[in-house]
Amino acid sequence: MKKVQSTCNYCALDCNLDFYVEDEKIVRVLPTKGYPVNDGFCCIKGLSLDKQQTVVKTSPLPKIRQADGSMKEVSWDEGFQYVADQLQELQAKYGRESVAGISTGQLTMEEFAIFGHVMRNYLKTNVDGNTRLCMATAVVAHKQSYGFDAPGYTLKDLELSDTIIFIGANPVVAHPILWKRVRQNPDKKVIVIDPRRSETAMNADYWYPVKCRGDLYLLYTLANVLIEKGWIDQNYIEAHTEGYGEFKEFVKPFTPDQAQENSGLSPEQILKLAQLIHEGKRVSFWWTMGVNQGYEAVRTAQAIINLALMTGNIGRPGTGANSITGQCNAMGSRSYSNTAVLYAGGDFTNPARRAKVAEALGVDESVLAEKPTATYNQIIEGINEGRIKGLWILCTNPRHSWTNNETFASAVKKLELFVVQDIYDTIESAEECTVFFPVVPGIKKEGTYINLERRLSAMRPCLAKKENEITDYEAILGVGKALGMGGLLKGWETPKDCFELMKKCSKGMPGDITGVTWEMLENSNGVQWPFREGETLEDDERRLYEDGNFFTPSRKAQFKFEAPMENPLPLTEEYPYLFNTGRGSVGQWHTQSRTSEVQFIGDVSAREAYLFMNPGTAAAYGLEENDRILVHSVNGEKAGFQVRISDQVREKELYAPIHYIECNKLTPSVYDTYSKEPSYKATPVWFEKMEGGNADVPDKN
Repeated sequence: MKKVQSTCNYCALDCNLDFYVEDEKIVRVLPTKGYPVNDGFCCIKGLSLDKQQTVVKTSPLPKIRQADGSMKEVSWDEGFQYVADQLQELQAKYGRESVAGISTGQLTMEEFAIFGHVMRNYLKTNVDGNTRLCMATAVVAHKQSYGFDAPGYTLKDLELSDTIIFIGANPVVAHPILWKRVRQNPDKKVIVIDPRRSETAMNADYWYPVKCRGDLYLLYTLANVLIEKGWIDQNYIEAHTEGYGEFKEFVKPFTPDQAQENSGLSPEQILKLAQLIHEGKRVSFWWTMGVNQGYEAVRTAQAIINLALMTGNIGRPGTGANSITGQCNAMGSRSYSNTAVLYAGGDFTNPARRAKVAEALGVDESVLAEKPTATYNQIIEGINEGRIKGLWILCTNPRHSWTNNETFASAVKKLELFVVQDIYDTIESAEECTVFFPVVPGIKKEGTYINLERRLSAMRPCLAKKENEITDYEAILGVGKALGMGGLLKGWETPKDCFELMKKCSKGMPGDITGVTWEMLENSNGVQWPFREGETLEDDERRLYEDGNFFTPSRKAQFKFEAPMENPLPLTEEYPYLFNTGRGSVGQWHTQSRTSEVQFIGDVSAREAYLFMNPGTAAAYGLEENDRILVHSVNGEKAGFQVRISDQVREKELYAPIHYIECNKLTPSVYDTYSKEPSYKATPVWFEKMEGGNADVPDKN
């Protein structure tokens, strides 16, 4: 029996697991003891990765849709050439940007890189990722405030912090390994700011039920209170930040009395929260999708960063304004997909940076992409407006996960080429594809992942590929060859070769990984970036900003702020309820493409879409547990849900797990101004009882 240490490719913790293999079958999966992230512990999703060895496919070969609607199986060479020919024909007929791609946060760093090379560099077209749906806000916030997309913390900070504040985050369900770190901390206060009494709120010392989308008002008010009471670190502000004076003046109107209407919290609650921040010696702020997925999300994230900066809670053990990433390799996508920034970071129009990347790749500068990609929403809108005719998606399911997802359903019908590359041909997005590329799961792949604390870890194959099975990397490389890229693919032959290219691109950047080798990641504790050539790895857990230096030209962090926007979709008499969304259970993941195959998870998960409703709301409508309602959204769509009655949600609010396609049928096409991340969590709706109920339905008004 052999043991293979590899990386779990579900969430952004990137736990390491030991796969025990005998006769080309995984017989046991155990969390890797001693690995800094999870140290012998993991959730049910990671423990169930062995189930992917039994993924049922009709064939490992690609399929092409025929004129009669049937799917014809072809060889890989034929499939590659068909897609390459179609891409080039569409570009010749409609223009370069008439084709596009959408990737995922679950590919390896090397797969992101080669997809960016083929689509962005060679075809000069657009590729965004479903990381736009979760982490784009944090990226922009970091870049504007710190000068680079560089979350500075290490997970160890959760064990060292005496005051842990979660804002729009529910790690008990979404990041249980992270929550384990909290539980291991004996000297902490846990504070949760969330409209819903989430599982994390139920385990906290303090829960502040902020009004949905009232968090920015609350954060600005907290800043004003801290300033007025002198509860700030003036020395840190003067030495390491810029813009504080303007920020101080800006927040003066945000008083506790005035904040109550907009934040939903009383002046006494706000003053108590400010006092808790002041009394903490090592305060850490943690945010995730409840902040990121909003129409003014970047400024909200930066309001959190401002609080950390003004109180000196950054760069020290147990502190920080810390974004919790969603997907397993969202960090790799952010840095190495060649979409919003050049490989390893940098502006597409910066001549010096272009020269360095071109030199690292061994190409002329003219080969490189010339501008950031069109964003996810612009791609979908471009299809529906008739400007984009071809789309290639990889390991993502936008028919289910895209906001206002019926707009994606409409888009698909207008495409002349729709390539779906995935483990499963049963996902909703594959139902109307013109080409399906079946690829192997992570247990048969190799590559590199970067987790939420900047840690590189190795994915290594546990099982050998069978006849005609290929990886995502090989599929992209195959299309690249069929496109005629020739010498432009020199040095890209394998994931290891690609890793070496990305290392060269990273030289001198904040995320420099020139000191990391492919071999040193195997059977190791992983390596956090930066780790430069010639450096010695002395600590498994390292943080940034300990020296007070940031990545801005002045080396100082920037206070960023802006007046709160008017809510583009407020509640009205016609749509009086707020529809909130999020994770359902530890076992469920995104659109359930993978977790639905795990019997235990399936046994304990609802088959039908459901939502949580306050007992008072249910009583007003005569609703009982498991009754069905029809929810009508301000976006013009409607969907049916089972009712779960719970005091975890407040009156006038509904909460639906994201794992059912009905959920994002209702969310609107509204985006943050700067990140273009969708505003998933504050949709105005009304509902009515469906047939089979046992009470009259009140008028929706």
